[in-house]
Amino acid sequence: MGLEQLSPIIDRLPAVKAPLVQPTLNQRLFYTAAVLVLFFAMYHIYPAGVIVGDDTQTQFLQMVMASKMGSLITTGIGPIVLASIFLQLFVGAKIINLDLSNPKNKALFQGAQKLLAIILALFEAYIYTNLMQIDPIFGDTGTRVLVALQIALGSILLLYFDEIIAKYGIGSGIGLFIAGGVSLSMITGLVGILTGYGGIPQANTVIYHLTEGGANAIPAAIIALVPIIATILVFAISVYAENIKVEIPLAFERARGYGGRFPIKFLYTSNMPVILAFAFISAIQLFGRMVAGLTFDLGGVKFSDIIAVYDPTGRLIGGFFYLISPSFPSPIALAGGVPVFINLMLTSSNTWMVPFMGAVLVPEYMHAIIYVLALVVMSVIFGMLWTETSGMTSRDVAGQLKGVGLSVPGFRRDPRMIEGILAKYIPVITILGSGFVGLLAGMADLTGALGTGTGILLTAGILHKTYEEMESRQMFEMYPALKGMLGEE
Repeated sequence: MGLEQLSPIIDRLPAVKAPLVQPTLNQRLFYTAAVLVLFFAMYHIYPAGVIVGDDTQTQFLQMVMASKMGSLITTGIGPIVLASIFLQLFVGAKIINLDLSNPKNKALFQGAQKLLAIILALFEAYIYTNLMQIDPIFGDTGTRVLVALQIALGSILLLYFDEIIAKYGIGSGIGLFIAGGVSLSMITGLVGILTGYGGIPQANTVIYHLTEGGANAIPAAIIALVPIIATILVFAISVYAENIKVEIPLAFERARGYGGRFPIKFLYTSNMPVILAFAFISAIQLFGRMVAGLTFDLGGVKFSDIIAVYDPTGRLIGGFFYLISPSFPSPIALAGGVPVFINLMLTSSNTWMVPFMGAVLVPEYMHAIIYVLALVVMSVIFGMLWTETSGMTSRDVAGQLKGVGLSVPGFRRDPRMIEGILAKYIPVITILGSGFVGLLAGMADLTGALGTGTGILLTAGILHKTYEEMESRQMFEMYPALKGMLGEE
C-alpha cells in the first residue's frame, strides 16, 4: 500500500512556503516569539457557546499535550502527534511501503501526516464537545457542531504554527507549545505554593507555615517546598542526561588531518518517545469515553468496566486505561499536602474488573508502579519507531556522513563500514535513552513537580535543544562555508 492515491488531496492542502533566503538568527527569534504569543492568545480564548469552567480531571495530560480544556486549543498538539504515531506504525509494519530516505516519499509522508492530523482534529474536537458544558445558543446539536469547528480550527492553526517554526523559527512548534504551557504552569504553581494562589489550600503554603510559627514551622515549610525541590532536581537530571554522549572520530576524505567527532547522545531520540507515549495515552482515554456506554459481557464482566470506569464528575477511576494513566492526586492540591499524598498512595486502593475473575483490588502504589513500567515500555517502542521513520537509523546516518565526505579513520571508505560501527551504538542507545526518559518522567510525575514531572523533563530537553540550535545558527552566520559542508542550504 502506498500514499500516491492521496497526492491530489495533499497537493491542495495549504502549506507554509519555505523561505527563498534563509532567515537570520534574529529573524528566527522574532518568528518564534510571534508564534508563542499567538499560542498564549489561543490558550486564553474560549469558543463561542462554551460555558467556561475548571477541568482538573485531565489537567495532567493537558500539560503535556499543550492544551487547555474548553479553549481554542482544547485538543492541543494531540492530533499532530497522533497522526505521526499512526503513520509511523503503518510504515514500521510495512502496511505503507515508503522509502523515507527518498525526498519525494518523505514529502508525501509529511503531507499525509498533515492530512491525517486535520481529520483527527475534527474527530477529537467533536469528542471533546461531549465533555464540555455548552450554552445552547443555536440549539444543543448546532452549538456543539459550532464549538467543534472552532476547536478543530484551533488545532489546525497549531499545525501550521508548527510548520512556520520549522521553516522560519528555532526548534519545533510542538516543543515550543509544550515548553510554553509547562512554563506557565510552573510560574503559577510556584506562586501558589508560596501564597495559595490557584486553588492550593492555604494550609499547604510556605507563608502559612512560617507565619504560624512553632517548632514544626521550618520542617513543615520545607515539606511544602518538596514540589519545587523535585522540579529543580528533575530539571538538573534532564540537562545532565542531555550531555551524556558517545563520540565517534571522523575525518574528511579529501582533506586529511581535518575532521571532528560525531556525537551519539544518550538521549538519542531526545524527548520524542515521551511525547508520543502521552499522545497515545491521551488518545486511549478519549477512546475510553467513547466505549463507556458499551455494556456487553466479556467473561462475565461489562466491557466498559474492563477498559475504563468514570465517576459522575468524569474522572477516570478504574479499568485498564486507569492503570496505565497518570491519574494521581496532586500533592500540592491536597489538604495536608505531601504527607497526605504519601499516605494515600500507601493505603488507598481501587477495583479493576477482570474478565473471568471479577473484581480485583489494586493498591494505589501498584497503580503507580504499573503506570511507570507502561510508560517505559511505550517510550522504548515509540523511540525505536521514531528512529526508523525520522532518518536516524545506522544506515541513514552512515549515508548522511558519506554524503558530506566523512569517514571513520582506520576503516575503508565504505558506507557499510560506517554503518557497522554506528550499529554497535545507535540501537542500544535508542532503547536505553528512550527507557530512561520514560522512567524519569514516570518517577517525576509521582513527586508533584511543578508543571508535572513529565512536563519538566520535556521542557528541559526542548530548551537544551533550542539552545544548541541557536548556537549552531550563530556559527553558520559567522562561518557561511559550514552550511554547504553540513548540507545546509
